[in-house]
Amino acid sequence: MTRMVASLSALIMSILLLVSGNAFLTTLLGIRLSIEGVEPSVIGWVLVCYSVGFVLGTLYVHRVIARVGHIRAFAVFAALAAVTALVYPLSVTMVLWAVLRILSGFSVAGVLVVIESWFSSRATSSNRGALFAVYQIVFYISAAGGQLVVNLGDPANFMPFTLAAILLTLALIPLSLTRMDAPVIESAERLSFFTLARDSFSGAAGALVCGVLIGSFYALGPVYATMAGLDVSKTSVFMAVAIVAAMLLAWPLGLICDRFDRRRVMFMVSMIAATTAVVVATAGSASIPVLMVLVGVFTGFSATLYPIAVAITNDRLESHQIVAASATLLLSYGIGSVIGPIVMAELMGVLGPSGLFWGSAGFLVLLAIATSYRISHTPDVPVAEQEHFVATMPEASSVLVEIDPRNEDFHPGPDVDMEEVRQTG
Repeated sequence: MTRMVASLSALIMSILLLVSGNAFLTTLLGIRLSIEGVEPSVIGWVLVCYSVGFVLGTLYVHRVIARVGHIRAFAVFAALAAVTALVYPLSVTMVLWAVLRILSGFSVAGVLVVIESWFSSRATSSNRGALFAVYQIVFYISAAGGQLVVNLGDPANFMPFTLAAILLTLALIPLSLTRMDAPVIESAERLSFFTLARDSFSGAAGALVCGVLIGSFYALGPVYATMAGLDVSKTSVFMAVAIVAAMLLAWPLGLICDRFDRRRVMFMVSMIAATTAVVVATAGSASIPVLMVLVGVFTGFSATLYPIAVAITNDRLESHQIVAASATLLLSYGIGSVIGPIVMAELMGVLGPSGLFWGSAGFLVLLAIATSYRISHTPDVPVAEQEHFVATMPEASSVLVEIDPRNEDFHPGPDVDMEEVRQTG
């Protein structure tokens, strides 16, 4: 493990700098727009443009990489991300910021495709699980650490934006100096969304709702915190706690998913997260420490919906369909991350800051109802025949799917009638 991490040190340093800089910038923008007195509904429309750009990036950046190569493409995308960070404070204009968010999302998607391609190229049958875990741990730690950088400057002036641009620019250096051979990248195949929903409705719905919840929280969490009276330092901790909770809860819930039917686990996770969201909406802001704990529980359970959705889908498809289905699940998550901030921002405009959690509770209840219906009307995959659960994060490109250790040796159990499951699941 140590030798593997050392061989990937350049990639890891680039990830640390890029993800921390991008996470810092995302929170900074939400705080700055709140300080400027922008309506929550308008903030939602502006910040959702990042998700739009990211989805477009995952679909089209492969063409840029194929044309100019990985290192040049990485330099282009990282430079574009840094430049957009510097332009924000020049003019606090909503149309301009919306365009910049699209460019930011597109460029970050490009950088992640390049980095994940290198990770994927180093995967072997013996290290896939470790490699997959290292990437996700580094990603989550970087995202959480980026939240704390918000404390280093006043969001109302230029300096924090410059700091974000510095971090994004520094991400260029380690990867640009690497001596590793550039990997071969291929565009991931996708099942159509309707085909995926037919074969695994619970999986498609879980990924979509997870996108709604996490996309909304990342975009509007800083706005909620500011409206709830938290200062900048508390807001940064508020966001960091949420990200760390998402990482920590993945493993214990994974153990549960390996011992019980996964659709029932999804139902229970949805109900727990919905209940927590209602508590936050009604009484969470009464105590800051309690609010931190409750939001950690909410985001932790909400984030696990995506890996549960992936596990449900993998259990119900043939092995040759898994990579294509995983790419479609990522797209489903991306669509949800576009829908979520728009809907939640409108609710926040009507209900105040609690609208973020009332809306989240509503989506979770809908998912629980849909999952309950599928449980009662379609057959289960026997627990003994379920594929081993792997904690999977959605904040990635389809390239990372290839590292998932399940994609190398997935074999549905011999006692499962896969044709019946595919037709009804």
